[in-house]
Order: sequence, then C-alpha cells, then structure tokens
Amino acid sequence: MLDSVPPFTLVDVPGSVPLLGHLPGFKKRPLETMFGWWRQHGDALRFRLGPKTLHLFSHPDLAEEILVQQSDRFVKVYDPRRPVGLALVLGNGLVTSSGEVWKRHRRIIQPVFHRSRMAAMADRMAQVGEQRIAGWADREGQPVDIATEMMQLALEVISQTMFTTSMAQHIKHISRALRVSLKYAFDSFHNPLRLPSWVPTPRNREFRSVMQFMDGLIYGLLAERRRTGATHGDLLDLLLQARDEETGAGLSDQELRDEALTIFAAGHETTANALAWTWYLLATHPEAKARFHDELDRVLQGRTPTADDLQHLPYTRAIFDESLRLYPPAPAVQRKAATSTTVGGLPLPAGALVLVGTYNLHRHPAFWSNPDQFLPERWLNGERPASRYAYLPFGAGPRACVGIHFASVEGPLLLALIGRRYDLQLAQETVEPELMVTLRPKGGIRMMLQPRRVPVVSAL
Repeated sequence: MLDSVPPFTLVDVPGSVPLLGHLPGFKKRPLETMFGWWRQHGDALRFRLGPKTLHLFSHPDLAEEILVQQSDRFVKVYDPRRPVGLALVLGNGLVTSSGEVWKRHRRIIQPVFHRSRMAAMADRMAQVGEQRIAGWADREGQPVDIATEMMQLALEVISQTMFTTSMAQHIKHISRALRVSLKYAFDSFHNPLRLPSWVPTPRNREFRSVMQFMDGLIYGLLAERRRTGATHGDLLDLLLQARDEETGAGLSDQELRDEALTIFAAGHETTANALAWTWYLLATHPEAKARFHDELDRVLQGRTPTADDLQHLPYTRAIFDESLRLYPPAPAVQRKAATSTTVGGLPLPAGALVLVGTYNLHRHPAFWSNPDQFLPERWLNGERPASRYAYLPFGAGPRACVGIHFASVEGPLLLALIGRRYDLQLAQETVEPELMVTLRPKGGIRMMLQPRRVPVVSAL
C-alpha cells in the first residue's frame, strides 16, 4: 500500500535525460509509464517531456482540490494561436474551451442531456442496437473485432440521438478519421519536437485529409438542417436556436462545428471503449459472465431492454461501473494553472501543467480493496471508497462530463441488449491497453460471436 498521505511531498521522477527529459520512455508506453512511476514514487510527481514540465497527481484529495475546490484556477489548455492535443481536432468546443465561452456553451448544451430526456433516448438507443446486431447474423461463430463493432454501434447511437440522422453509410470512414485524428492529437501533446501541421509530411497530409472529411460531414449536417427548417428537438436544434442572453447573437458556424464535432467524437469514443473493455473483462471472468447472463434472462425473458429495466439489472450496472473503474475512458485529466497556487500544500507556478491520474486513483490501494481485480459485486455490497474522488470516470466539479446521464443509460442498456443474444468469447491470448486520448484496446479485441438460446417470453 502506498504511504503517500497528506501532507504531500512532490517527487521528481528520476531518469530524466538532457533536452528530452522522460520523453523516450513515456512516448513508448505512456499509461504503463505513469502507472509505474506512481506505484514506485507516490501520489505527487513531477516529470519532463522535452521542454514541458508536468505534474502527475494521483490522490483523491489532490483531485478534489484541482477539479472542484480550485476549478477556476485550473483551466483547459487551449491556445487558439497554437492548438495542441484535442484542440487540433475539436477546436474550442465544450471539452477544450475555458472561461465565458465554456460557460455559455455549457448552458446551451446541458438541457439536451437532462436526466428527464433519457427514457426517450433509451428507446432510440435500443432501436439502433437491434439494427446493428441484426447485421451480426451472418458472422455468428466467427471472430470479429468487438472494439470496432462497439465504436460503430456508439457512432450510430450518438448520430441518431443527438442529430436525428443515420451515419451508417459513413461509419467506416468516420471511424478511421477519428482514429487518425485522435492519435495525431495525442502525439502532438507529448511530442514537443513534432513538425507544424502545415509542413506537408505524409502524416500531416493524412491528418488534414481526415479533418476535411469530418468538417464536410458536420457542416453538411448544419446546412441540411437550415435548408429544410425541420425541427427534431435534438442537440442540433438547440445549437442552431441558441442565442446569447446579452447580445442575442447565435453561435457562429465555427462554434457550431466545434460543438457538434465535440459531442459527436467525445459522445461515442468514451462509451465505445468502455463497452469493449467490459466485454473483455466478462470474457476473462466466466463466473461474472454467467451471473450477468442469468440476470438478463430472468429480467428480460428475451425481449429488448428499456430504460425501466435498468433498475432491475443491478449486476449489469455493477459490471459497467467496475469496468469504468479498471479501464476509465479518460485515464488522465489535464489542466493548466491559470495563476500561481498550491495543491496539497505544494506550490505550483502559473502555467504549470497538471495531470490528475484517474487510472491511478481507480486502483489506489488506500481506497480500494483488491484494486487490480475485476469484482463487480463490490458495487452491490455497498463498498464505496472513503473518498468520492477516488472514482472519477466522468470527471468532477463544474467541468464533469455533460453526458454522464446519457452514458449511464447507454452503457448498461447496450450491454443488456447484446448480452441477452450473444455469449462473446475471447479469440486472442492477450489484450493490451493503449492511451490515445482515451484508453483503447491496442489493435482491437477479437471475439467470437457465439449466439445464446434466448428465453421465450411468456404469452400471458
């Protein structure tokens, strides 16, 4: 168990080399590197990636200070003159923006994700899910990449619930575009030696090409909605109708693009990865999978799940919560100190770059029993960490994920919908996590689509 308890000591990670700092090792395996540093050196660390100095904080008290108590002092890292990381892809949208821009856009977008809207959205999620898995019939008994399947399913869910349109014909192109652009964004963050995106290298040209495709898709959606004047009560309507309370001005085309693409990308990427990891954990824990299938058979009796069913599927939800603990979609949260301040008694200068290590928090032995084991029952037995900030799959504070209710319905619902029909069996020996903004399974997860005998619904 780690001995690092408040007050904290800031440890400089050893092994830094001139000019590059810790970049060589970090670049190869960033997640494993940060996890290893934390296990070896404690909860408050400082390291260098080239000219950039970063702080890695992996204790709930430090997370609370940064994300909640001092949320106004720790801002998103966004410089429109030289965007890096996610800002290269998403622009100045809800995930990347700060200050008044973020507050205004959050007010506009929050209502569409209100808990009261989730039941109606759940019906749409279930319809999309049924349509997608109907296409699995001719691949039963064959290996598929379940990570790709979950990405395509979540893409279609977000497009039909948020934009009332189907992206089915574009799904392969969208999946590739997002994979290429997010990898480029992540590399731009930790590689200070990269060439500017305007230099015509093969990788820069590929990035610009996929961004042109995504921009065309989003701007096309906006133009079509304006042309028809049709209203659907969806996110796109809210964005187009939004007006500034003071000036009466609507969002600019650039702002509309940034927000639509942010919801589109962030709204499916996180859930898709969470589902992929959940299927992997179930496949490698047969007792948990058997209990999961028993619960589905007892409650659903073969029918399509609804939002109302989720309260009767506690083990299914526990499985999803435990998967989010072991493989949080966002394994680290990045902030920048807007002013000089202290965290956990440690002084930080203005401009200091900070990472809250969500992956480490979720495996902190001071707050979790058997932290590296997959134990869904911990969520049924009332086990909760001593600090609420030891579990942050959706972040915390005013910038917590706007789609928390959406994901909390979508994840268990799609698990139930697929699990009642299929027993997904692992078809490869090892699966390795890869940090690429979100936590993806490297190279995907090959699984066999093994159909289950679906119980017959009683005709009473």
